[in-house]
Amino acid sequence: MLPKETPFRFVFYALAILLAVFTYFYALDSQHIPRNGDEMVYAHITRLTADSGHLLPLQSQLQDMRNTKPPLLFWQGITSTHWGHEWTLLNLRYPSVIYTLLTALLVFLLAKRLARNQGETGDDPTETGFIAALSFLAFFSTYRYGRPFLVNPAEVFWLFLPFFTLLYWRATAFDSRLIVPVLLGVQVGIGLLYKSFALVAPVSLALSWWYLHQRDYRLQAFLLKDSWKVAITVVVSLALFSLWFVFDPDPQAVWREFIVGENAGKFDPRSGSYLGNLLWGGSSVWALLVGYPMNAGLLAFPVIAVFWSAYRRRALLSDAEKMLWIWMAVLFVVFTVPSQRTARYLLEAMPGLAVLCALSWQRIGRFSFVLSLLFAGMVLGLIAFLSWRLQLELPRAELYGRTYWILLLVTAVLTLTAIFWSRYTRALLSVVALLVLLVLAAFLRPFDGAAGNFSAEAQNYAKGKEVWTPCNFRAVDEGYRFLLPGAQVHGYVSPPEQSVSELSAQYALFAIQMPLQEKCEGCKVIGQRLEIRSRHSTEEIKKIFKGEVFQQLFVKELLIESAQAMLARPLKEACR
Repeated sequence: MLPKETPFRFVFYALAILLAVFTYFYALDSQHIPRNGDEMVYAHITRLTADSGHLLPLQSQLQDMRNTKPPLLFWQGITSTHWGHEWTLLNLRYPSVIYTLLTALLVFLLAKRLARNQGETGDDPTETGFIAALSFLAFFSTYRYGRPFLVNPAEVFWLFLPFFTLLYWRATAFDSRLIVPVLLGVQVGIGLLYKSFALVAPVSLALSWWYLHQRDYRLQAFLLKDSWKVAITVVVSLALFSLWFVFDPDPQAVWREFIVGENAGKFDPRSGSYLGNLLWGGSSVWALLVGYPMNAGLLAFPVIAVFWSAYRRRALLSDAEKMLWIWMAVLFVVFTVPSQRTARYLLEAMPGLAVLCALSWQRIGRFSFVLSLLFAGMVLGLIAFLSWRLQLELPRAELYGRTYWILLLVTAVLTLTAIFWSRYTRALLSVVALLVLLVLAAFLRPFDGAAGNFSAEAQNYAKGKEVWTPCNFRAVDEGYRFLLPGAQVHGYVSPPEQSVSELSAQYALFAIQMPLQEKCEGCKVIGQRLEIRSRHSTEEIKKIFKGEVFQQLFVKELLIESAQAMLARPLKEACR
């Protein structure tokens, strides 16, 4: 927090919020924003469903990937792209940002209300609200999952809204016998129609615990006066979710693909035993345990400090703080049960965690903030180094202009200011984190400009033709529809050892990735662009740790026409 005598204190916070909004909308149409691989799967289903002219049933050419999620996300995409007629990444994604900003508004309002109710530190409640909203938007998980065309932005909003409702209108909301339980059911039901009916489990458990806590753990009073309120919420939410089965022309497919395949499949250990996967490995309970600080990104150290502070002050926590911790604990416990465990499953708790951070902001030791700022400085230094190296490799392309380097300099100056001037440390941390995210987006921006796109001539040449593109994850080829509009895009599995000659024997027109300085002798190159590699092999990751960061991250992608392509069995099924 800024010292109270600081002039224009709230002008600073207003400008910080504007920075956050700009950061979230900047480069929203980029192919290279931090995201999850499922985005192109959802885009594929949305495009084909829009092409069908009907909202249901959902359409897909991906094997076992049709009813992968309830329909609300796809309907959202159909609406924002005007039934696919304005098919751009920006149109697909901007509703996600709106959801994220609405969640930040809830975080601001709740933190402000709780700070006013507690009134124990003398801090300004409005400032506490700003800190909470900025913390939530500065979390890397919010930035990564709160902007792409994914279920998470809507899911986080609709599943945080019931708990916001109960805490914000505390006595009135908890005492309501019908209106609030039904309202909560509608809120949860919309969330289920974005993600899954299974989320009713942690929500109902947390709501029951909250009502029980409100009754001072008098079980009989809870059972007689509150248990049926939770039941109303559950019934209403599941009734809303069941409308999918009512209106889908093929409800058996929904049951088979979504209920059994998508949800029951989460309990399949796939390899090894359930107990073994629970105790060690990438999906172990320990991986989930570090999920909250991992989701916080550059704010990881203050988040760890909040956990430690809450443990030490557990007898002094307010009821509201205890309830938020209950919600976080319930999510953690429930999501240890499936075999697949990931920090992404804890996203619904991040708004509440941001509120807890803001309420404890002054109690967190300055050392935690400095560690986060040093981490931010390291990330900034790495980005600056990669920018410099990339510009040296491509001297003819003006990748980074003066504005970019000024942004880097301003971010570095604010980082150093926050480290060495203690009065500004707490106030500047979230601003620095947001600026680092903006620098990252600006660093990636050239990959969406002339250097990162096929030329207009190459796009026109490919229009209407079948083009085969590298695919290392399901539906990655869907993204090439934005790079080569009008082309008939298919994906081929792209192992590192696949050569130009092998691809030329199978495909008449294809794209291939190769090192920046490598020549393609004898190739008929239609177009070329700069690309960032993803999903590295174990051997490639080892090379990165040995210092070959630049060589493993950046490649050029050539669009090549082959004169001697043979008719061969298409490999798109392997990528699908």
